[in-house]
Amino acid sequence: MLTRRGWLAGLGLHKVAGLLPAATAADWPQFRGPNRDNISRETGLLRQWPAKGPKVLWTVPVAQGYAGAAIVAGRVYHHDYDEQKSDWRVHCRHLATGKEIWRFAENRPIRPNHAITRTVPAVDGRYVISLDPKCVLHCLDARSGKELWRKNLVSEYQTAIPPWYNGQCPLIEKDRVVIATGGAAIMVALDKAAGKEIWRTPNPGKLLLSHASVMPAILGGVRQYLYGTLNGPLGVSAADGKLLWQFPRKFNVAVAPSPVAVDGERVFMTASYDAGSVMVRVRPGGGGFQTEAVFDMKKNEWNSEVHTPIVHKGHFFAVGKKKRGLFTCLNFDGKTVWDSDGKASFELGSYLLADNMFFVLEGGTGLLRLIEANTTGYKELAKAQVLNGQDVWGPMALSDGKLVLRDLTKMVCIDVRGA
Repeated sequence: MLTRRGWLAGLGLHKVAGLLPAATAADWPQFRGPNRDNISRETGLLRQWPAKGPKVLWTVPVAQGYAGAAIVAGRVYHHDYDEQKSDWRVHCRHLATGKEIWRFAENRPIRPNHAITRTVPAVDGRYVISLDPKCVLHCLDARSGKELWRKNLVSEYQTAIPPWYNGQCPLIEKDRVVIATGGAAIMVALDKAAGKEIWRTPNPGKLLLSHASVMPAILGGVRQYLYGTLNGPLGVSAADGKLLWQFPRKFNVAVAPSPVAVDGERVFMTASYDAGSVMVRVRPGGGGFQTEAVFDMKKNEWNSEVHTPIVHKGHFFAVGKKKRGLFTCLNFDGKTVWDSDGKASFELGSYLLADNMFFVLEGGTGLLRLIEANTTGYKELAKAQVLNGQDVWGPMALSDGKLVLRDLTKMVCIDVRGA
């Protein structure tokens, strides 16, 4: 029986009673994929679609929101909410059929605030790490959905829940979970098996939790975690949680895109509300790290509002503005190489790169376009109406030729490889 704080062993659970297979290169185990770069290494995908679009393998209704999926070992994990019962949920489904395997549910009254759900769980072959809208971190057994441990960030770290609820997606690594907290710490690393704190980064500047997610990087030969705040990007040592550097740069209202390292010394950060974008050079020096702006793009230049740009072939690719909603290729000097102006507009739609093609959603219509990944011009290969309606903003996930995507009220899985 489903309890208000518990789990439901769904149909077919006996078939996965043993340890699930570990995550593989074909999986999409967390936000922005296996390498956190929003790039799939799959090949052999269709470059043209049938007139009716790619085959739809399954469709399931979901609560209003933007919560995308993680995919590991042929199973889809995603967040959801039951507005009738006021239950926060994590679902595990078969990738091939959409059939539910298990469901975690906990009673949690959450009123719609620009929808309800908006994050992606992080999954390996054993654990599912979920950070819910009100900043409770759950670790679930990937086999059964049983809760193994939890951390309430509000009570344990004095985290302030950001406007429109939590938007951060946890980072899972070999031995740990890494999340930003705000409040008593900037960031913490937790042992993923038991939730025990490995280290924390002090927060004397009282930085608030943003909607950005933690990103791994190696800068100046030092492995670190990047994070974006309203006060600018920063880097934290992966070894001990020490704050290595912080670049002061004001952003407005909210930060949703995450900072990305473009090489071993440069970090790019952008955000919404006419905040512009900045490229920061980060180098060892003076007994630590030193930072300087390579360029700083103002509000009338270019920014991405919701999604984190993809770094590919020495360029950025993203839906952004100067003129809102254009899929754009920019060089590392911040100059537009080409955009989709006059050809397509994507509002705040999401995108993913696979097999040298971008899958890009129109955020206002649910039309999916397939665009060649080049640095010479906009070249559309195919398009299909796979979703409908407004606010089609949720991130996509790709595994085994199956693309999982959603609009405001339903999740679908389509075959983009074909027979």
